[in-house]
Amino acid sequence: MRIRSLIVSLVLAEARGIASFPSPSLSSPAPRAVAAAPPADFTANPRVGPGGSRYKDSPHFRVYSATNDATADGAIAMLESAYTCFVDDLGWRSPGLSFRSESESGPWYKMNIYQVESLQGAAANTPTDMTLGLAWLNVAKAYMTEPAVVVHEFGHALTYSAVAMPAGWIEQTRTGAWWETVANFVADTYLTSSVCARARTRYNQRDGATLINLRKILGDSHQVLVDGTRDTGNYYEAWPFLSYVFANPDNYTGLGTPVFPAVWTRYARRSDETPLHVLERIISPSTKIQTVVARYWARMAFVDIGHAKAKAQFVSQRRNINYANLDSQGGGRYRVKSARRPRYMGANLIPLKGTGNLVANVTATGNPRAFTATLAIQNTATGEARYVDMPGGNGQATVASGEEAMLVVVNTPEKLVLFDPFKLTAETNTGLDYSVQLTGLTA
Repeated sequence: MRIRSLIVSLVLAEARGIASFPSPSLSSPAPRAVAAAPPADFTANPRVGPGGSRYKDSPHFRVYSATNDATADGAIAMLESAYTCFVDDLGWRSPGLSFRSESESGPWYKMNIYQVESLQGAAANTPTDMTLGLAWLNVAKAYMTEPAVVVHEFGHALTYSAVAMPAGWIEQTRTGAWWETVANFVADTYLTSSVCARARTRYNQRDGATLINLRKILGDSHQVLVDGTRDTGNYYEAWPFLSYVFANPDNYTGLGTPVFPAVWTRYARRSDETPLHVLERIISPSTKIQTVVARYWARMAFVDIGHAKAKAQFVSQRRNINYANLDSQGGGRYRVKSARRPRYMGANLIPLKGTGNLVANVTATGNPRAFTATLAIQNTATGEARYVDMPGGNGQATVASGEEAMLVVVNTPEKLVLFDPFKLTAETNTGLDYSVQLTGLTA
């Protein structure tokens, strides 16, 4: 079984079950106070988790019950490397701080990592002491030095600690599925991104393979952007959207590396809003989040999101991806397959055949403003892509020899929806019914 499929889900019931908080306003949390510098060596806290007498310490972590020193040292080097990247270099809030306190000056506690013999149906998990406001990791012994597992769980700990409760999204429902999206984004960024290169080098950690699952994220691109449906959802695979807003190849104001931790720190208190609502506040008022999502999907046509390893994997795997989105009606006219209609913030990626002058028209049934269409055109030799907007569903372009095109249709309703990805309703899970007329190229 692939490591990716073993990455364990956070026990969200624990996070959702918190009911004893005061009811603060819906305003975003106040800016953090200037913090004192953290100590070089954090304080051990054996009360977090089961504790134990056999352990090994590092400045920010304590590893309990490792098989041997080599295993403990390997886990420590990986975790200190991840800590350096996300906390020291990128400025995320330290998991050594309690999420029960707004203090940015301590106390600072080592994070406890427990090697366990095995876990039921999981490689690792992230329990929390909800009184102390500190998380710890349980890791099955076979995965103690596997970053796709351990750094994924560290991503959950970073999410907990991002901002003191109740200001963050810990106790909210509509953020639930996004926990796994964020954790896989953290793991993949650690493994592949240049932003973590210095931290990896410092601790002699090699970069790794991307976690991207192209058959799912592209082959099922019609699903809700983050879909928590059991067995068929995409919430573990949807992280490339976060990589896109993090890399920000389209230079949208407010996006880029500062988007984390802003998605947490600018979450409206006790609002139970979705992360898309937060992103809408983060970006420039002149840009709609629907525009950002639509351009993300346009770039995903050729995986042009600023992620070199994901792009390389696309080149090698694209023949195995399901792009069967349309049925031909004859005369250059097509209609979206009923089962493939793009749902809330989902998309259809439609490869086009041929070169020359292309005219495309997309017509939606119902609200004609509920979608965004784009032509993505790639130079097959260089991999460079360009994007042609299709206002009102109408667009044209010249596809030169040595180029290839895709039509991208995204379900982008005018208003954002407050929805729980674990409990999709007709409002988000009903697909966009549309037709396409093509002249010059075929689908």
